[in-house]
Amino acid sequence: MGRALTGRALRIAIPVLLAAAALWYASYATTVAAWELRKLFSWLAAPLAAAGVVVLPWLAVRRLRGGGAAAGGGAAAPGCVAAVLGLGVAAGWLVYGAYLQDRAYMDDVRIVSEPLPELAARSPYLVGRAQAAPHLGDVTGEIFDVTYLPDADRFSTLVERRGWLSGYEVGLVQDIPLGGNGRDQTRCSFDVETADARIGGWFHHNLGRKISAQRRWVRFEASDAYVTCSGDTPVVVVPLKRQTGFLVVTERPAGVALYDGRTGRLTITADTTAVPGPSYPLSLASRQREATAAVGSFTDWFFERSGWDASEDGANKGNESEFALRYRAAAGGSAYVTPLTPQGEASSVVAVSTVPTRHQGGGLAPMTVHRLSPTWSSPEALVELIKAEYRDVCCYNEDRVFEVVPTGGSTWTATLGSEQNIRYRVEGRGQVAGREATCLKTADGALVRCAYAVPGSPEEQELARREREKQKPKEETPPNPGEVGDLAGYTPEQLAELQRRLSEEVVRRLGKGRE
Repeated sequence: MGRALTGRALRIAIPVLLAAAALWYASYATTVAAWELRKLFSWLAAPLAAAGVVVLPWLAVRRLRGGGAAAGGGAAAPGCVAAVLGLGVAAGWLVYGAYLQDRAYMDDVRIVSEPLPELAARSPYLVGRAQAAPHLGDVTGEIFDVTYLPDADRFSTLVERRGWLSGYEVGLVQDIPLGGNGRDQTRCSFDVETADARIGGWFHHNLGRKISAQRRWVRFEASDAYVTCSGDTPVVVVPLKRQTGFLVVTERPAGVALYDGRTGRLTITADTTAVPGPSYPLSLASRQREATAAVGSFTDWFFERSGWDASEDGANKGNESEFALRYRAAAGGSAYVTPLTPQGEASSVVAVSTVPTRHQGGGLAPMTVHRLSPTWSSPEALVELIKAEYRDVCCYNEDRVFEVVPTGGSTWTATLGSEQNIRYRVEGRGQVAGREATCLKTADGALVRCAYAVPGSPEEQELARREREKQKPKEETPPNPGEVGDLAGYTPEQLAELQRRLSEEVVRRLGKGRE
């Protein structure tokens, strides 16, 4: 009897242990499964608990009564009650749980009326993406990602190597100035034999699998990753995220993974000070911005009466939110910046959100929503305004209006030109005295003219100075003594000089006549 029980236990225990070992070894698969199951459980926990409140007491009573046929005959009623209650709680929790999730992302959000700090304009993202391919030379791979690195003021391009069982081929970091002729670029190649992993790769060529092998239960968005060149060595930077919460599951930053493109070495660190680009996941900053819809009560959130949306019209189509921009202040730094419109039909930009691109620790980065005063029109309306007010420079052939991005206070900047040559920029200061204040400048910032300049603004002062220069009378130049003219305009010194030269000429001619 004892041997039989022992044999049965071993037959059960050994497969269980082998399955547990396989699951533990398959760190990537278990991490993905744990993330998805945790999110699923957060939505099902409340409905299951509500159904259990009905079913469990009924089962207990049925067991106490002996579970006979009479007891079983009444099973339909509690079952129906449990099903109805579970469905009702499920529907309610799907709505209210989403509100609580948004509120969890609102923990570090500040809404202020302070002006937006001054931000540096940059070349549009679409221009950086368009100029990547022509500068790759003889590279045969395909572009995986183009990212703007605000602290370095450069665009980085990560190129995948063709093939199922391969990694990345090359990283390209290029300087695309908004004004000027600089086109510096650095290209760093991967060791395709040693560093042969990439995001979404197959089997052991999967970079996500390597990350999970070192640190289980963290994940990332492929769109958050980018490449930098440390000399000739490419480094793939992958900002990581972790899950928190039980009934309300949210995400938090979890450091970065650094993949060396020469040695294939993977380093995961929470110290992001040495990372040459953004260390805070852009996808997490986007989720925080979306959560501003829950700034009010539940009913305001449900009926979409509170919060803001990203502006999704005009020149910013395809790149409407989370612009990575540098601060102009001496302290430096950078932020993900998004123009915001009210919920509903209104399309004017009334606020701007900022989230730091760099952040230490495992909590959410602080987000600040700056209310604008004055506000500015929607990007679509601004594009049409630019075409109407500056029709001599916009838009012909391949020229167009690119990004309309916030650049501090209530100001915005739009860039004009083609994907290969930015020629002008238009800067606005919001709606003043019932009209949008705009000025046309060259790509490097030199003022050309204004359709309407705000009184007292630097542009208005510069235009006034130019007008004064035009109105100044030209300085009268003294007549040249060698030219025939009215002698009344000559000074005594000029008359003396004329007399001297006349005497010398008379003497010369008299001497010549005697010869």
